[in-house]
Amino acid sequence: MVTEERRHEALAALGILDTAPEDRFDRITRLAQRLFEVPMVSVTLLDGERQWRKSHRGLTTEAPRESAFCDLTARQDAPLVIDDAAADDRFRDNPFVVGDPHLRFYAGEPLRAAGGEPVGTLCVLDTVPHSLSAEQLQLLRDLADWVQAELDRDAQSDGVAVVQTALLPRRKPTARGFEIAAASEAGAAVAGDFYDWYDDGDGFCVTVGDVVGRGMSAAIVAASVRAALRSTTPYAGIERAMEAVSANLEDDLGRLGVLATAFHARVAPSGTVEYVDAGHGLAFVVAAAGGVRRLEPGLPLGTSSTDRVAATERLAPGDSLLCLSDGAFDALGGERGLLRAEAIVRGSATPAGAVSRIVSAARAAAPLSEALAIVVRRGD
Repeated sequence: MVTEERRHEALAALGILDTAPEDRFDRITRLAQRLFEVPMVSVTLLDGERQWRKSHRGLTTEAPRESAFCDLTARQDAPLVIDDAAADDRFRDNPFVVGDPHLRFYAGEPLRAAGGEPVGTLCVLDTVPHSLSAEQLQLLRDLADWVQAELDRDAQSDGVAVVQTALLPRRKPTARGFEIAAASEAGAAVAGDFYDWYDDGDGFCVTVGDVVGRGMSAAIVAASVRAALRSTTPYAGIERAMEAVSANLEDDLGRLGVLATAFHARVAPSGTVEYVDAGHGLAFVVAAAGGVRRLEPGLPLGTSSTDRVAATERLAPGDSLLCLSDGAFDALGGERGLLRAEAIVRGSATPAGAVSRIVSAARAAAPLSEALAIVVRRGD
């Protein structure tokens, strides 16, 4: 049995308590809120007498730990699902049920430190009862695995830099009528971000990927994703290529303890962008006339999904497709930094200037985990 002292030491060693919000976690809670259709979602860590929330929707950053459902989830080190707390003799008098936030439904998955100590949860909550299907329970486990991978992200990065360098494309697409540029910079720890681009018939493809996990395992998965998308897309198309990659990786990702997201798009000469976003969530259209449109993400690679389907956008003359890594997005200010990103892209004479300014802005932020930016601009 894990003692409270050991749990506290393991949590402190993560170095995440009382840190600023990060979009790599906020992306997960936003997605969970949409998929489960609940008003409240939280990545909760249990510190002393408090619940501290690294990312949350519809809740406060801190709350008392005593009597918390998340505390019970961590203590039993197993999933906890309460369909209707008011109808359950164990919980009907719980202070979080009879008082704010008047919970009726709770489903939580435990999160663990590097040594396996349960230190928190990913949970979804509501003020009305819910009943989850087997598929939804698996989805919650998948999302918790994504959070777990992010918590483990900085571990065992040796050797990844060599593979990352080899993954960078050596020449730009022909891309008549378009300008394209990318820039990246690693932080103190090597991240699993990669990008790719190449000609595909009369158009071209752009890929941004993020593999979170442990060292060389993450690098191997990144190389596999890149190679599979490159080889499959010309014959199968965007959607079928992404589904094939996801299905082939499902077992490997679980065994290796990593998680992968990707944005994969084909840009046609007409400006039509066909894309599939597998959990990346950081691709945008920056309109020449003003405004930013976020391209909707689906579930990460390796998870069974009918939600991961191809969608289309259109780049009008002067519009830009902007793809960021989560490190670059965080450094720009997260959601609040979108206006800054828009100003940089629209205010730069070339995509090369835009990506350089984005990475420079990220470099000025501390600490820098990594930064990657791609801009595709349709000519006037």
